[in-house]
Amino acid sequence: MMSFFAPFHPIAAIATTPQGIQLLHPLCQQIGATLHVRETQKQLNNTHIYQGSLKDYLASIWSQNNAFIFSLATGAVVRLIAPLLQDKLNDPAIIVIDATGNFVISLCSGHQGGADQLTRLIAHQLNATPIITGAANGLNLPGIDILGFPFGWGKGQGNWTEVSSLIARGETVQVIQEVGSTLWQNNLPKNHPLYFGFSDVNETINPQGRIWISATERRFANESNFPKVQWHPRVLWVGIGCIRGTSQNLIERAINQVFQQYHLAINAIAGLATIELKADEIGLIAYCRDKQFPLKIFSADTLKIIEVPNPSSIVQQEVGTPSVAEASAIAAANSDVNFLLVSKQIIKSEDEGSVTIAIAQSNREYTGKKGTLYLVGTGPGNLNQLTPAAKTAITDADVIIGYSLYLDLIKPLQCPGQIIEALPITQEKQRATRAIELAQWGLTVAVVSSGDCGIYGMAGLVLEELKKQGWDGQNPSVEVVPGITALQATASRVGAPLMHDFCAISLSDLLTPWEVIKKRLEAAAMADFVTAIYNPRSQTRTQQIIHTQKVFLQYRDSQTPVALVRSAYREDEEITLTSLEKMLDFTIDMLTTVIIGNSSTYRHNNWIITPRGYNKN
Repeated sequence: MMSFFAPFHPIAAIATTPQGIQLLHPLCQQIGATLHVRETQKQLNNTHIYQGSLKDYLASIWSQNNAFIFSLATGAVVRLIAPLLQDKLNDPAIIVIDATGNFVISLCSGHQGGADQLTRLIAHQLNATPIITGAANGLNLPGIDILGFPFGWGKGQGNWTEVSSLIARGETVQVIQEVGSTLWQNNLPKNHPLYFGFSDVNETINPQGRIWISATERRFANESNFPKVQWHPRVLWVGIGCIRGTSQNLIERAINQVFQQYHLAINAIAGLATIELKADEIGLIAYCRDKQFPLKIFSADTLKIIEVPNPSSIVQQEVGTPSVAEASAIAAANSDVNFLLVSKQIIKSEDEGSVTIAIAQSNREYTGKKGTLYLVGTGPGNLNQLTPAAKTAITDADVIIGYSLYLDLIKPLQCPGQIIEALPITQEKQRATRAIELAQWGLTVAVVSSGDCGIYGMAGLVLEELKKQGWDGQNPSVEVVPGITALQATASRVGAPLMHDFCAISLSDLLTPWEVIKKRLEAAAMADFVTAIYNPRSQTRTQQIIHTQKVFLQYRDSQTPVALVRSAYREDEEITLTSLEKMLDFTIDMLTTVIIGNSSTYRHNNWIITPRGYNKN
């Protein structure tokens, strides 16, 4: 659970009353926050005791935390934090939880500080209602000032407040996207105020602001009445060649100079690349470390086969390839010479060395993030049956992938800006590979399955596909989030039929030969297992459930209780209690789960009970 909240750490929680402590203490344990209480309050594990006034103490820990959770009146919190607030770029997330734990309020720094998202996640832990008052949330739009964060985009200059205000008022804002992923565009709500493309005199569209998404660094006039902002996807790979001992300072100056000359954004840099002979170059390593840029290293054999516009015979003689900077940039960008934006530029200094720079553009941005796969079981379909962990994973995800029916059932949990990809029920492998692709790119992806993801769900398939691709077990990270499977949901609706040994068998022969399924049915019936039958009958597969009944009638009494539950916990739920002899008299389809009792299972009124054996003595 704590991993969901790791991006917000460190988190400080503050309570001043016994009721507030009782509310926040278990929450802090779950999310990895530190609870701060007065000296006079009861001391608990993992709490920090403070003395004096809360106002002074809050000021002392303000800069040490990324988020604050208060169990106080909102008015009191406002007065406490008012002197400490600076601006939305630097303020921590401020959350307020009412005394009863029924409401979680995003009070301050909703977008930049992540308070809106943290509010949603905490609300799932408390089964509370999140209160988010931002205009973008009300319009079901992603905040324009956090739009590029999932993709690792660099935030550029512009009048972010005014452009956000235009969108909140429903004014038309033009979006010109030259590079970077367009996935964010696919899930915008209907009637959104964004206009994509260029407007001209023949069009009636009259945008009031503009969003540039490009690798270009644009200079906006401060006095302009037409507000603009810019995002910079990290698509530029900088190829570097340098003489031995070139300083970090010269490398940085050279890159800045070339980028300024060609009007490119430093924030659009994905990383640097060079030949393996320069892998230990101190100045280059230090620059990448300080700027947190990856450094890609290529062998001379790899670089020498790349076509470049400016090959050098001298370089060929010295390092075994006619190009270092241009070839490295092209190789790192995984592109071709047509995407070489800047051919090699040489910058020299008598005291600090010499640097050669080339810049290539990649088709896909570098996110700079480690991806995560959440394999989530959503239970039978009713939101009340989802675990808090499942709700949290779904809310935390950048992307949600699943069968359309399952996605519809969890639609209330979806957040503005999330990417939703639905694939048909027969395309499980495509879902798995797509999820892995996006996670390897650096996104957080939730793959949802009904019931439990590890029981006839997507978890096994995703892990199998990862293994095929040589997964190291670490990147992307994987978390399996269990859910209530169909046999549990079915059992809960009819009593306690699973109180003794039981098994589950799917009658679908799409992936398992029918001869194997027949052996399993025979074994389960012979061994007197309570048996849950999944996928009992489809439009084309009708005889398997008939065979199942015949097999069990050989080993069970014809009056053995049988439960037929269709769409458990959903609005169209149907429950039928019958016997083994009469089970085929009722409608059974792919949405039905069948539970066949064992030799001791019995019915009492409208309940099915399998004795565990406690009453034998």
